[in-house]
Amino acid sequence: MLSIAGSDSCGGAGIQADLKTFAAFGVDGATAVTAVTAQNTRGIRAVQAMSAAMVHAQLDAVFDEIDVRAVKLGMLANADIVAAVARQLERRRPPFVVIDPVLIATSGTRLLDEGALHLLRSRLLPLADCLAPNLAEAAALLGTTCAQGEPDMAAQGRALLALGARAVLMKGGHAALPEAVDLLVTADGTQRFAAAWVDTGELHGTGCMLSAGIAAGMARGDPLADAVGRAKAHVRAVLVGRQHGPSSSQAAGSEARGGKDQSIGD
Repeated sequence: MLSIAGSDSCGGAGIQADLKTFAAFGVDGATAVTAVTAQNTRGIRAVQAMSAAMVHAQLDAVFDEIDVRAVKLGMLANADIVAAVARQLERRRPPFVVIDPVLIATSGTRLLDEGALHLLRSRLLPLADCLAPNLAEAAALLGTTCAQGEPDMAAQGRALLALGARAVLMKGGHAALPEAVDLLVTADGTQRFAAAWVDTGELHGTGCMLSAGIAAGMARGDPLADAVGRAKAHVRAVLVGRQHGPSSSQAAGSEARGGKDQSIGD
């Protein structure tokens, strides 16, 4: 597995969260760090993006040495890094690519600049075997307003398919629904994944954990729907454990409810 993402100083999100999740699924993890952040559950205090040349060099080192079975993309920070990652993926063609389009942190800090959105849409979405946006990220990618219910979620998922992704997991943690509902939208139709909400305290790194679990399942040979179901079940198990104290692999998917919705993949 290869995670291309930012680093979290408190270990709850980004590269650190991905590595914990990979380990939980029994797969080895390699990394390419796109940015260093100073953050905790209260918010992001500082961000320093890597140079595109450094990101490119990390990817060369990993791909030249390791048989990468799946790639998970998280925070990419700026247009130069998006372009560098796109060039490598177009050249290397890993078997599976899962994109968590990290645009805005739970705290509100913007994590991808406006200039990078066009490149993400045009260069990276066509490489995605699964795109996993929350509702705010889906709306930003489409230039529209957030979906308000399952019909809107499904419609936006289909619109994102039209941009080139082979599957879209619409994470429903921001919707006012009686259950935590995620919709997997593919050319063959829409599959619904629902679970009861779990009350949690403040935490972050939610989308990171879910998308890393999906990528790990695909790397192990699971069909996409099975990988989504198992990743969601893993997230729920961690959340239930989190109710009773801190977890060494803290995570959350759209099942989480804390002081604010916690399904943004920061």
